[in-house]
Amino acid sequence: MVVLLLTLLAMSMILSASVVRVRDGLPLSASTDYDQSMGMQECRKYFKMLSKKLSQLPDRCTLKTGQYNIKPTILGLFISSLGVSYMMLCTENYPSVLAFSFLDELQKEFITTYNMMKTNTAIRPYCFIEFDNFIQRTKQRYNNTRSLSTKMNLADMQTEIKLRPPYQISVSELGSANGFSHIPVGEYKGTGKISAAPHQRLEPVTLPGIVSFVLSLLCGALNLIRGFHAIESLLQNEGDDFSYVIAFFLGTAACLYQCYLFVYYTGWRNAKSFLTFGLICLCNMYLYELRNLWQLFFHVTVGAFSTLQIRLRQPQGKSPDYNV
Repeated sequence: MVVLLLTLLAMSMILSASVVRVRDGLPLSASTDYDQSMGMQECRKYFKMLSKKLSQLPDRCTLKTGQYNIKPTILGLFISSLGVSYMMLCTENYPSVLAFSFLDELQKEFITTYNMMKTNTAIRPYCFIEFDNFIQRTKQRYNNTRSLSTKMNLADMQTEIKLRPPYQISVSELGSANGFSHIPVGEYKGTGKISAAPHQRLEPVTLPGIVSFVLSLLCGALNLIRGFHAIESLLQNEGDDFSYVIAFFLGTAACLYQCYLFVYYTGWRNAKSFLTFGLICLCNMYLYELRNLWQLFFHVTVGAFSTLQIRLRQPQGKSPDYNV
């Protein structure tokens, strides 16, 4: 009987874990893995592919690959410009309530140990490798489920999982582990179809963000009004330059698009905001003969301020308190 219990415990366990930056998939820390079997090597390939696509996934997912489970948990942390994912590889029959408790412990310890400025500016892979000590200790505790279950209150965790179960991703949606990536439009179980970039909530709006939104609308309205006036002047005086009309309307479109980027999450959002700001600058440079210096300064400053607020308002991840 003792041998049977030990066998069952060995069949249900956490195999490895890692901490990854969501923005670019940079590994920050990971557990030391001793299993070099073909199955584990294949799963590590999917593990690496998954880390490159974390920004496109919901905040809690499960991916089954053969006889293993890969569970990525994308949690927005305390700095609005930073997201960190706590990932684990475990056997399929490992209790999900314990798996997410384990990930939650990693999250709490990591944000307590490291300030997010260091995480955001990290360049080298595994620059927080010393966090492996905590991962290993926690993994050993969670693999001893018999003693662990008597020390934890998992009622809140079980309720959370029932109310908001993790998304289940198929291997075909992730791509090929051999390097030929292909992600067709698939379905998460119980969630309907998924697009290339699932909807993500942005962090709550701040007062500076509201001010930048209103000012962008104001600049857009001013450009629109000046654009119509330029059309009237063009109709009355045939010698007027039609390019001024184009510049005013391009400025209007740029301001409104900044408002859109502030409100909604899209792919390459930060890059789009910088390009939009560049367009605002170019339009105002072209219109310098029709505006005084204060008007030019106002439009460019509002564009820069809106770009900053778009950069600061990043996608948020759910950071639940499981009372563990």
